[in-house]
Amino acid sequence: MAAPATPRASLILPRASSHSHSQPSAGRLTSDRVAASRRRRGDFVFVVNPSGANGRTGKQWKQLLPHLRTRLADQCKICECITSGPSDAIDVTREAIKDGADAVIAVGGDGTLHEVVNGFFCKGSPVCALDRGPDHSTALGLIPLGTGSDFARTFGWTNDPRDAIDRIARGLKSKLDIGVMEAANRETHFFVNVADIHLSAKAGYFASMYKRFGNLCYVFGALRGFWGHNNRDMRIKVNGGEWRTVDKVTALCIGNAKYFGGGMKITPTADPFSGSLEVVILQDFKWYDFLLKLHRLYGGTHLSVNGVSSIRVQSIEVAEVTASGDIFVQSDGEHFGFLPTKFSVLPGAVDFFC
Repeated sequence: MAAPATPRASLILPRASSHSHSQPSAGRLTSDRVAASRRRRGDFVFVVNPSGANGRTGKQWKQLLPHLRTRLADQCKICECITSGPSDAIDVTREAIKDGADAVIAVGGDGTLHEVVNGFFCKGSPVCALDRGPDHSTALGLIPLGTGSDFARTFGWTNDPRDAIDRIARGLKSKLDIGVMEAANRETHFFVNVADIHLSAKAGYFASMYKRFGNLCYVFGALRGFWGHNNRDMRIKVNGGEWRTVDKVTALCIGNAKYFGGGMKITPTADPFSGSLEVVILQDFKWYDFLLKLHRLYGGTHLSVNGVSSIRVQSIEVAEVTASGDIFVQSDGEHFGFLPTKFSVLPGAVDFFC
């Protein structure tokens, strides 16, 4: 017997209002391509992960939707896209951009934002509208409703989603940098927050298994990550220069923004509008070093700690001195693979509501 088809993201078309000439529609279309054909230009597409934060995102979104319609009804046509599984947000975003949407708004945590950002690209290149001309661009927005929402912390934003809607309503945008990850036999990948290597990436991999515990998932992930952990010698190449060895690396973090792991200010001088990435390397840390210095890692005052170094780069390649193929790499809290990997920045790649 054939396996049942995996449900695709559904899209709810904009409701009619006194400012709309369309008739009300409450139907959910199971094919995002069909939905795209029915959308109109001027759409703001809200990509919602209903299962985020153990289902709280979906509940909060339903409560927020009437306020959003009231606040934005005069400015755009609201399209609600509900994702149903991994990578759904990538596909939905690509379709929305091709169809000429004016904005795609990620509603959820850092994982949802990560997928939406990757939907702005396909096979390493930006996705473009099919019939809006070369000058049209789709803006990126964020309503943080997830477990970590670390990217929002960089801007000092509150947890009130109504503040996020106000930012979108104001329409002020800046050119946001996007990080790029390249590895052999892997499709080019993109990140907006922090990419990291070795212990922190391994801890993040395990933390994803404990999301049901909220921010405690990061504690459980760290405990699992430390089990059997060994610091490793690595090679790095900065901005296309010469390879050099970095001994006893515990973790290497590449920040486009400042925070990861549920509020740890790991790359404290990173600026997603600067055109560069901050690389922070932790060397020869023991488990007790993290206990003793955890407050400094969360406070962003760790750059002066012994065994911590920081550099600003446009690109960095990272590889093992002795290849084992088991050094974890992640970005925005999502598992990417293993070393070797090259990281670089695309300055001002996306318009961002801020």
